[in-house]
Amino acid sequence: MSNTRRNDFTKGSMAGNMLKLAVPMTFAQLINVLYNVVDRMYIGHIPETGMLSLTGLGVTFPILMFVSAFTRLFGTGGAPLSSIARGEGDFEKAEKIMGNSFFLLVISGISLTILGLIFKKPLLYAFGASDVTWPYANDYITIYLIGSIFVMVGLGMNDFINAQGFGRVGMLSVLIGAVVNIILDPIFIFLLHMGVKGAALATIISQAISAAWVLRFLTGDQAILRLRLSACRLEKDIVKRITGLGLSGFTMSCTNSAVQIACNSSLQAFGGDLYVAVMTVLNSIREIVLMPVHGLTSGAQPVLGYNYGAKENDRVKQGIRFVSMGGVVYSVLVYIPLMLFPAFWIRIFNQDPALIEFGSRALRLYYMGFFLMSLQFSGQCVFVGLGKSKQAIFFSLFRKVVLVVPLVLILPHLFGLGVDGVFLSEPISDLVGGGACFFTMYFSLYRKLGKPEQRKEPQ
Repeated sequence: MSNTRRNDFTKGSMAGNMLKLAVPMTFAQLINVLYNVVDRMYIGHIPETGMLSLTGLGVTFPILMFVSAFTRLFGTGGAPLSSIARGEGDFEKAEKIMGNSFFLLVISGISLTILGLIFKKPLLYAFGASDVTWPYANDYITIYLIGSIFVMVGLGMNDFINAQGFGRVGMLSVLIGAVVNIILDPIFIFLLHMGVKGAALATIISQAISAAWVLRFLTGDQAILRLRLSACRLEKDIVKRITGLGLSGFTMSCTNSAVQIACNSSLQAFGGDLYVAVMTVLNSIREIVLMPVHGLTSGAQPVLGYNYGAKENDRVKQGIRFVSMGGVVYSVLVYIPLMLFPAFWIRIFNQDPALIEFGSRALRLYYMGFFLMSLQFSGQCVFVGLGKSKQAIFFSLFRKVVLVVPLVLILPHLFGLGVDGVFLSEPISDLVGGGACFFTMYFSLYRKLGKPEQRKEPQ
């Protein structure tokens, strides 16, 4: 009961509650980024084959994002609902939501492993692989898929630790695995000369350890909501609500995958392997610079959901203002060094002169509208945190499917833009999609929160 009282988000300031979760979760996001980004840093510096290995790894991104999509479907989909139920005082319902999410993560992890191994070759070629980069892509994705269930359980169930207010424990969940990954990467890649195979092996071993830590905590006495076998029995209504809310994160990851496929295909056609490597680096930089925003929104969602469940509408509005302003301020500050020192960011991953030259120009185009991304993230954060699945799904689809994918496929053919058209599609979608998401949230939700009689059950 002491944990229950301590993690009552209706007490204290909204900013304080959010930061209490956001600071350790931001650090956890940083550590989580290291899982993949450190791999790319090491791989990009493999003597002689570094750029080709990095390109091969880049064409696996759509598959990695698809695994992430199912993780978010059942993890991000279940955790806010669990927070809302806990805020309402229904602990049995909250534990059933968590148990159903766990079972769904396990089943989908096994299924994705089997299907991925069967169809990996045609998929990788469709995603931008060439005969030169296929061996590197195949080496990485084969090992990664075998361990994908550890990735899904570790990351997906960690959302439920954070949702209960244990931000530091959630941070440790990721930290333990990341430290193991950082230690094993150079040993496997360079000392044992395993190349990209070593990077993949280090990743799944570290994720397995992280998953074990998460499950141990959720089944132990310290957790407010415990993972129980009896709660893992699937219930139709709960599964429907989990997948309904999780479809936002799922859609976002799937559309990210679709965008990556379109980008790699267009870049392979207009620029070849070099530009696929450039996009791999740009996506890696994106993961680094977006990490604090992800941490802030991840910390905000449980607090917003808890107060929404407790019908503390004024506090919810305070939280929305805080997360929106925080995202805007950060994105403007990080925009400046991106534009001023593009070569610095490229060199983190590879020292090839051609990659640095063409990558620096591409970075300036790609991140031209980065400061507007905060609008998308704050809008999506509020929709998901308050259980508004339909709106969250719509704006995930709108930005990526309606805007980015068509732009990536069309712009390279216009005005002689070529590869520049691929990179320009991102700032255009940041402006249109981000603005539409944020202002819809403001007018359709924020301004109505002061009217309790208009509250509805999450869809």
